[in-house]
Amino acid sequence: MSILVAGGAGYIGAHVVRLLQERGEEVVVVDDLSYGTVDRIGGAQLIQLDCASPDAVKILTKAMEDLGVTGVIHFAARKQVGESVEKPMWYYQQNVGGLANMLIAMEQAGVKNIIFSSSAAVYGMPPVEVVDEDIIKQPINPYGETKLIGEWMMADCERAWGLRWAGLRYFNVAGAGWDDLGDPAALNLIPMVLERLAKGDSPKIFGTDYPTPDGTCIRDYIHVLDLAKAHLSALDYLNTDATMEHHVFNVGTGQGNSVKEVIDQIRETTGIGFEPEIQGRRAGDPPQLIGDPTRIGVTLGWKAQHYLPEIIESAWSAWQAGPNRIEL
Repeated sequence: MSILVAGGAGYIGAHVVRLLQERGEEVVVVDDLSYGTVDRIGGAQLIQLDCASPDAVKILTKAMEDLGVTGVIHFAARKQVGESVEKPMWYYQQNVGGLANMLIAMEQAGVKNIIFSSSAAVYGMPPVEVVDEDIIKQPINPYGETKLIGEWMMADCERAWGLRWAGLRYFNVAGAGWDDLGDPAALNLIPMVLERLAKGDSPKIFGTDYPTPDGTCIRDYIHVLDLAKAHLSALDYLNTDATMEHHVFNVGTGQGNSVKEVIDQIRETTGIGFEPEIQGRRAGDPPQLIGDPTRIGVTLGWKAQHYLPEIIESAWSAWQAGPNRIEL
């Protein structure tokens, strides 16, 4: 019996793989290695595959049958908002097509449980500062649209053939559970700041005139290890006979930190004296976006354990253990 983790060699997926292995689960990783690397999956079996490829259904079905897969955790997707605007059809092909192939293979192999990597991007620019799961979903880019469509697809499969599913809507994921599993891509604020510092450049703040206490955007930052543990809680819940009243869950702290607060905490943690470069607002950035984690706490018994200082401390430790270490 095993758990199939699609995208398990990537940033979040590798944390989930390691936690599964630590509790004695057999894990098979499906990953095209476009972002992840083999050294992040421990002793898990690797099937190198793009889930959106034409032969994916056949390969995935056989793997599930041969390896006794009992559940799927699906991270495999493209996730850059700007890129999704430039290449919308590719994002639909990759994210929606890849999930469709996975669900077809699951039905053929008789696998009923899936955890889906969704996103707070499904909310778009909500008219409230703290977002619950039932607010209207109005994604503002193709990336967010593909995640919302993924939730619809799983709901349809539940009605059609009894799929049990949970969609976890992430907010801003950061930090590292282990030094060797730091975020390998500078696509989010904290690694972007560290990357610029490593190059001797000034970090950038986009907009200081938002209607927030210090004028910079406020976001809900979640430690990647807390997020990984949320996946295991969801998987365990699906393995019970409980009637699922809810399928989608915010994964956040319920607290917000501004860009300036993050910058200040990085300065304090690293001991590096720097001043950020102030630039104009980026289009589409809501002033504040914080997730209400009440539902996941009540239903799955999960609660965030780490907050901004620990997130940045772990991100800094992982950065310094990597190839671009900053000499102080």
